[in-house]
Formats: sequence, structure tokens, C-alpha cells
Amino acid sequence: MTTVPLLVDADWLAAHRSDEHLRIYDVSISHGRTDSGEPFIRSGREAYEAEHIPGAAHADVFGDLAKADSPHAFTVLDHDTFAQRAGALGIGADSHVVLYDRGGNLWATRLWWNLRLEGFDRVSVLDGGLGAWKAAGFDTEKGSSNSYPPATFVGERRPELLATKDSVHAAIGDSGTVLVNALEPATFRGEADTYGYGRPGRIPDSVNIFFGELLTEDGRFGDLDVVRQRFDEIGALDESTSVVSYCGGGIAATVLAFELARLGRGDAAVYDGSMSEWVSDESLPLEVG
Repeated sequence: MTTVPLLVDADWLAAHRSDEHLRIYDVSISHGRTDSGEPFIRSGREAYEAEHIPGAAHADVFGDLAKADSPHAFTVLDHDTFAQRAGALGIGADSHVVLYDRGGNLWATRLWWNLRLEGFDRVSVLDGGLGAWKAAGFDTEKGSSNSYPPATFVGERRPELLATKDSVHAAIGDSGTVLVNALEPATFRGEADTYGYGRPGRIPDSVNIFFGELLTEDGRFGDLDVVRQRFDEIGALDESTSVVSYCGGGIAATVLAFELARLGRGDAAVYDGSMSEWVSDESLPLEVG
């Protein structure tokens, strides 16, 4: 079976939209703050129904494709449950999945990483998401009727792509592992508890590449040569090392994993619990400054 591109643009998608095996999913999430200032995050189903790429179905990475009883949002499902739900969405062995969102690609890269974690590689991300589709002059539609026939999801979990609290703790001080924090520099330095986790700072021995640095102002992926230089500076392209990316809740970290895959390092792990899990354990260290 032929490989598929990691990244596609709007013109490519428009030209291939009628391909028999193509499966397009809107994976947008709704998040922000209430009138009282409280943060919220929920399924992007409502936004999908208001506007989406014609023919695209909705995939709920916040609800259906995350563990409901976890104290941390977006925790990965066990393999069998994920396989059952991915199959119900219509993702089978011969599917070519294209994912998009409407803000920075990070929700699309999250499901891209989750599919790869469970052994499925025929997945692409639409560069720039819905905004890029519209900017290219293509139409959208509204409604909730789109779906694909159920399929049998085929894949085996790759545990090496999933970092845990214990494996990250063991990596502190290990010169053979590069821990990369994907959050804003001020949050990385611990200057503020930006996301309200209770303890500001970073995992010791981490380096910082803010995921936003890797994107253009309109939400597309930036120049790959510039990206290569950034990862090379921190030693993440040295194949003798292991790379673990993390962020606040295991979402933005997948942007880094995606870019590393574009650079030929498809073996980067993501710490799923990230800072949400790490800071909740008072016994675990943090660095500031």
C-alpha cells in the first residue's frame, strides 16, 4: 500500500476529495473563557455543524476519542476502545484519513499522533485547516449528516510513542533524552501559572520550542528549513537520542511531534499527561527561571 503525505494543502484536498478511500474529519474543539472568566473546553460539534468542508465528518477528540474517567482532559483511550471508535468513524485499513481544525493545526496533529500511536499511518493533516480551505476560495457547508460506513480499524499500539509520568521522571538527567516543552517561553520559565495548574515551572532539564514558533500567522506550518534549524539547535535531530515533547495537556506537544516526523524523526514520544499530570504530583520537581 502506498504511503500518504504527512501534510496536504487545500488544492490537494479539493483535487482528491472524491477519492474512494479518502476520509476527511473536522476535529475542531471549542475552548475559551466564560463571561465570568472561567476557562472551558468542549466538543467542537456545534462549530462543525455551523460550517465545515463539504463531505467532512466530525471526530470528537475531546469526548469519543478520549478517556472519560481520567482526571486529565484528552487522556488516550486503551487500544481496543480506540480501535472500536475509530472503526465506527469509518477508518479502515485502506482509508486515507485527512484531518483539519480551525485553529493552529494542534487538534489535527493530536489525532494524527493518536492514530499513529495505535499503529495507523495513512493519515495527513490539512495545512492551515478550515481557514486555509476558505482562503483558497473553496465552498463550505453546514449540517450534521456526514458520516462514513463503519470499518474495521487495523493497527497495533506503538508504546514507544507514548511517554508516561514515570518514563519522563526517569529521563531527567539522561543525556540520551531530549525533553521539549511546547508552551510559551514565559510559561516555560515559570513566570506565571498561565494555565492554572497550581505550580508554575517546567520539568527539569527541559528545553523550549514554543509550538507557535512553528506556525505562520494564518495557522499554516512554517518553512521546514527554519524548523530544522530549531530542532537541530536542541539536539533533537541526533538519532542517538530519544525525544519527548510535552505541553500543558498533551495537545500542543503533538505539533512538535508532527514537525519532527516531517524532518524524518517519526519516533518522537508525547507525554500525554504533560504539565496537567506532572504538577498535580507534589513529589515531582519543577524548574523555574
